[in-house]
Amino acid sequence: MSTVAETQLLHEAARRRTFAIISHPDAGKTTLTEKLLLYAGAVGEAGSVTARKGQKAATSDWMEVERRRGISVTSTVLRFEHDDVVFNLLDTPGHKDFSEDTLRVLAAVDSAVILIDAARGVEPQTEQLFQVARARGIPLIAFVNKYDRPGMEPLEMVDHLTESLGLPLAPLTWPVGIPGAFRGVIDRRDDTFHRFTRVTGGSAMALEQIVQARGRDVASEDTAAWAVAEEELELVDEVGSPFDAEAFSRGACIPLLFGSAAWNFGIGLLLDTLRELAPSARPRPLEDGTPRPVDAPFAALVFKVQANMDPRHRDRVAFVRICSGRFERGMRVDNARTGRSLALSFAHEVFGQDRAVLDEAFPGDVVGVVIGGDVRVGDTLSVGPQVRFPAIPTLTPESFVTVSNRDVNRHKQFRRGLEQLDQEGVVHVLRREHTQDPVPVLAGVGPMQFEVAVERLRTEFGAEVSTQLLPWKAARRTDAEGASKVLADTGHTDVFVRGDGTQLAVFPNRFVLERFAQRNPDVRLERLIGADEPAS
Repeated sequence: MSTVAETQLLHEAARRRTFAIISHPDAGKTTLTEKLLLYAGAVGEAGSVTARKGQKAATSDWMEVERRRGISVTSTVLRFEHDDVVFNLLDTPGHKDFSEDTLRVLAAVDSAVILIDAARGVEPQTEQLFQVARARGIPLIAFVNKYDRPGMEPLEMVDHLTESLGLPLAPLTWPVGIPGAFRGVIDRRDDTFHRFTRVTGGSAMALEQIVQARGRDVASEDTAAWAVAEEELELVDEVGSPFDAEAFSRGACIPLLFGSAAWNFGIGLLLDTLRELAPSARPRPLEDGTPRPVDAPFAALVFKVQANMDPRHRDRVAFVRICSGRFERGMRVDNARTGRSLALSFAHEVFGQDRAVLDEAFPGDVVGVVIGGDVRVGDTLSVGPQVRFPAIPTLTPESFVTVSNRDVNRHKQFRRGLEQLDQEGVVHVLRREHTQDPVPVLAGVGPMQFEVAVERLRTEFGAEVSTQLLPWKAARRTDAEGASKVLADTGHTDVFVRGDGTQLAVFPNRFVLERFAQRNPDVRLERLIGADEPAS
């Protein structure tokens, strides 16, 4: 690479901010995504999660099942520019049943916004995702949402977050007015007061008045709220933690902001914080632990595969996070898993369901590549000597169903649909090797995954199916010797095999699992989730 080309690559990599938004369901994640797009100028009007007639639907929730149910069931990539910075925003599902998709996204980002409900605080799914991010050292920015509604007062929220997350918090903004009577925020970085006025419907940017010095020109109706905020800030200054950029970069300090995504309060300040503080593309460790510099030859991680995004073409799109080097449309790369070469001829910049042809991209970018060969989640695509990024962890399934084709004339569509959903990671498709039973088994974290799989089989592949719940609630990875002992056990156990050859020993509950493990201490029983992830 020439010096000029290397300088350009490093400059472009420094402009990238690749981040996810993670939260418990109903914390306002998709709404926040829409409002960030609004404030960045990427959309002219913010969409609604549950759009009524005449309203714009959420950009990130493009699947029919998402729009009908008003929830996110798959991660979405949204690439946009603002103030000379290229943002790659990855909107993730909030529901626990889709947390495996979120795990894949967290393998591809450089930072994350952790969204907190002002009334509910840290909820179970929030805590689980926080632990995953912390284990990986992902820098986090906390945004307390829904401050326009009744909830915890700010000092109470800071105490709650500090105790729940176990990390120092650095409040960058501070609310004026109690939850439900939100006036605005003080930006502690420059001592300005941002006073907000609601805009009907919340689809346009909030009216905002900025007072240049703390304590001056405060409207009379804000006087009491302002006095309380000043007192609270004095306490924060005495006992609070100042922002530490180095600690933040390694995930050991959390900047904190307050606002309301529904009413666009504090969204512009959050976007500015992401631009200023969120890290750009950094060297990423390979499978052997060696950091790969961003200016090394091209290498990218496939973290998501999605079929039928465009029903007119029925194509498969691999979402790749560029980790090093320059991407050029049409370049040939090697797949480390298969050893085969493939051309990345049909590459796109992705914005929800929309695509635009992309000729080049740089470290930090997420690119959608139309593929026809064997490319799966977790694959490493590279140029030059073979490299491989660490495998993306898989959650241990907790729910199992059989799935049967109801129309024998649609057998090919049924099989093709199952294969595609398995490759995407929507569900895990299992089989029994030790019997002649041809009925496939679907495994997942929760039952909502099966509902989505059934709907997609019907709408995208034309296969009408039925499912039947199986009694298994606990599973562990095992080997051939362990599998034979599990099958010989009389405690109503079984063994299934995934497409990659992994053998799963299943049990009706944890008590049976623990009893079997005590009786057979020599049998290999391991969670599927990676060693660096929490085993919750």
